[in-house]
Amino acid sequence: MTEKTREDSAEWVERIVRIRDNKDEAAFVEVFGHFAPRVKAFLMRSGADAALAEECVQEVLATVWNKAALFDPSRASVATWIFTIARNKKIDALRKQRRPEPEDLPWGPESEPDQAEIIGLQQESEKLGAAIAALPEKQRDLIQKAYFGDLSHSEIAEQTGLPLGTIKSRIRLALDRLRHAMDQR
Repeated sequence: MTEKTREDSAEWVERIVRIRDNKDEAAFVEVFGHFAPRVKAFLMRSGADAALAEECVQEVLATVWNKAALFDPSRASVATWIFTIARNKKIDALRKQRRPEPEDLPWGPESEPDQAEIIGLQQESEKLGAAIAALPEKQRDLIQKAYFGDLSHSEIAEQTGLPLGTIKSRIRLALDRLRHAMDQR
């Protein structure tokens, strides 16, 4: 393992610790920005369609947010832990769909990205963080409850007293704004 790889690994462990100990949203945005596209690509390479891969990515990253305390750096790297969660989520989703399970699912982290990819992903993570911060407060609050708080739309409605349709509309508008902000280059 090179010095740079060890440093990167230590940085990812540090981010998971910040998520675990402080529910640090900035650390989560960095983890999400880095791992979400890799997990989606991994799932699609292992036979998942785009919709299933997207669904699994959301569940994987929600699990990382909610179960960061279960990560043990002495047992696995952050990447291996996240890709193992992804593999298990995909298997669970396939079982729910009652599809036959492929015998040999390839899994594990893909090769390390080059420096240009790392810089690009860091810039995208910063851009996403800024886009979330720029959302109107009502939309930002619902996005945080849905994605960082791992609450369903119904649970948010119970918690806020807002109608379910209002919650869905605001979240949809917020996601559209985030998509638009991320598409601006």
